[in-house]
Amino acid sequence: MISSFSCLFTCFYTQTCLFVFVLGARFGFILDEELKKAAACDEVKAALAAKISKERIGTEIDLMVSGNQPVKALTYICDLTLFWIVFNLPPKSEPAVSDGCDRLCIAYLDAAWNLTQLIGCSNLSDEQRRLSLYAALFLPFKEITYKDNKAKKMPIVNYIFRESLKRKASDAETVINIHKSLEKFLSLIPYLVSTEDVKLVEVDWGRELVDDSVPLKLRVLTGFLLREIKDFWRVALLMSTLLYPTDIDHTDDILNKHFQLDRRRDLFEAVENAITKLGLEKVWDVKPLVNGKEIMSVLQLKSGGPLVREWQQKLLAWQLAHPSGTAEDCLDWMKETHSKRVKLESGNSVD
Repeated sequence: MISSFSCLFTCFYTQTCLFVFVLGARFGFILDEELKKAAACDEVKAALAAKISKERIGTEIDLMVSGNQPVKALTYICDLTLFWIVFNLPPKSEPAVSDGCDRLCIAYLDAAWNLTQLIGCSNLSDEQRRLSLYAALFLPFKEITYKDNKAKKMPIVNYIFRESLKRKASDAETVINIHKSLEKFLSLIPYLVSTEDVKLVEVDWGRELVDDSVPLKLRVLTGFLLREIKDFWRVALLMSTLLYPTDIDHTDDILNKHFQLDRRRDLFEAVENAITKLGLEKVWDVKPLVNGKEIMSVLQLKSGGPLVREWQQKLLAWQLAHPSGTAEDCLDWMKETHSKRVKLESGNSVD
């Protein structure tokens, strides 16, 4: 009886601690040292890991991230050595998570929060702001994977959202997509902010482009990227500014808060302005000029397939390169290009 009561009390106390973290961060309370010491004890850690539902923990963490002091709230979790209990990881990961990664996660969260305040991102919705903080918190995990129960390699961020926090799958998918877009965003930033006519020779995403001139290629590549991440492109840009430039290890700077946020704000605004100037800020809403049936008609196909999808991408590239082009112009280009391709293939087969 006493043992059961003790267990019940520990569970109640642990849930209360989580609730106090949320309120403490929201209203600026200073946690009592005795409370901190008690919250970090082994009994509470064990109860948090085994007795408190993942759904409950995930709900409280989401309240912290969505609140007005997310950095303070998550710093409590880290200071009390509860980080790896809350954000539980799978047994094996590749590569292994490094020592001190929890502090790095909090440091990136802090930098993203401060940069957001500095920029004054009025263009970010509450949902975008919430997921931007998750994306920053989990930045150190963006290259780390694990194998699920089907032995499929998955981003470890997927495990944290879906298993450790029991949050909705869409949150995991959005943050993972943001992380996946960063390499492309980082490769485009030098060209988006450059005032010189530089070549995009180093940017190759395996796409067949309709025009290799710098302004058009930049517009096409940026357009394709924004169509992948849609409304979250500003969030991806925010994360990219924290990682730019890529040839420098930012770990020490971000841990010691020597992060030159003013310069990163200027970079964010320069890239945002460049994208707006290109007229791409809502490019995913642009409808294709040519539909699948028209493509099949030109190709003389009775059903769709890989060739139709290939041409859909080619035509989208043409459309991005020619924002004033008409459907007729687009079809004429397709017919001409397809005719040249058929003649070339015929010539090769004769040889």
